[in-house]
Amino acid sequence: MIETRLQIPDDLYREAERVAREREITLGEVVRRGLEYIVRVYPPVPPTRPEWHPPPPRSLGHFQAPVEDWRLLANEPDAPP
Repeated sequence: MIETRLQIPDDLYREAERVAREREITLGEVVRRGLEYIVRVYPPVPPTRPEWHPPPPRSLGHFQAPVEDWRLLANEPDAPP
């Protein structure tokens, strides 16, 4: 079970304590039951479009520059447009 902290408005907290007291259950049980209700009322939303995946890489052939020039080429500033 996960332990967490919540910030609850004062009025809502007092009402939740009242429910717990009247039902003779813990405040934690009130919160758990409330969350169980909410996840039933709001089922997962189906995706509106298929999940995006990047296109597969294409082969561009062998790199034409010699290995000893790779560092120089990688650090060259972009050519002006």
